[in-house]
Amino acid sequence: MSDESRTPAQEVEASINAVEEAYEFLLAYAAQGISGEGRSELGSQLSDMLIAMRDAFAQLPGLARAAAPRDEEGAAQWARFGDLFASDCERAKTLVELVLSKSPISSQLVDNLNASMHVRTVLTDLFLLSELLK
Repeated sequence: MSDESRTPAQEVEASINAVEEAYEFLLAYAAQGISGEGRSELGSQLSDMLIAMRDAFAQLPGLARAAAPRDEEGAAQWARFGDLFASDCERAKTLVELVLSKSPISSQLVDNLNASMHVRTVLTDLFLLSELLK
């Protein structure tokens, strides 16, 4: 399905999938015990996954707002959630950008990113958002 023919809810799901795929990769990378010295195929994949995650964190708040139901009763709650979600995504995006600024990126640094409450908060928000949009 082309991006132009996706509904806002489908766009949200595609971004959620990108974040989940990146997070799973980060968990595996962290378990490798890589010092980060030297440039490897895995290091290149890590950068790509971090960039995908960062981009998803930047896009998701707007996509979630676009996918929100338009009924009057739920609009206020969705707006408040949207504000909270945007704040959560911004915090997590900042941490990903910080990690991306480091070279080389060690497994320990990625493990600390994975453990960050900011990243975990967004993951939990995404689980909730996915269910709300069903």
